Amino acid sequence: MKSPKEPTEAHRNFFQDVHDVVRLVPPGRVTTYGAIAHYLGARHGARMVGWAMMAAHPLTGSTAVPAHRVINRLGLLTGRQHFATPTAMQEALEAEGVRVENDQVQEFKRLFWDPSTELG
Repeated sequence: MKSPKEPTEAHRNFFQDVHDVVRLVPPGRVTTYGAIAHYLGARHGARMVGWAMMAAHPLTGSTAVPAHRVINRLGLLTGRQHFATPTAMQEALEAEGVRVENDQVQEFKRLFWDPSTELG
């Protein structure tokens, strides 16, 4: 019997789809949990995208997922507690030229990358 925390096959496939989309977000741009969910046909699946992003943190090397580029719909770094340090998410964004103040991406609308628009 599977542990309640172990993802099902359907979850693993959705998580992989989320990770594949996030790998396409260009450096210096950000997207949202909801935008990814909408693109993948799960209109109300933002929370599930968040779970997928939490599962992405152990991935490294060629399978690495730039989880720091996924933020909430208000531009807030809501996933920062899942990074190695409380400031790692902000530091990764700033290294790509994204300005963050008070845990919020500045110029969010200009930097927003919408997979539904960008990927069609």
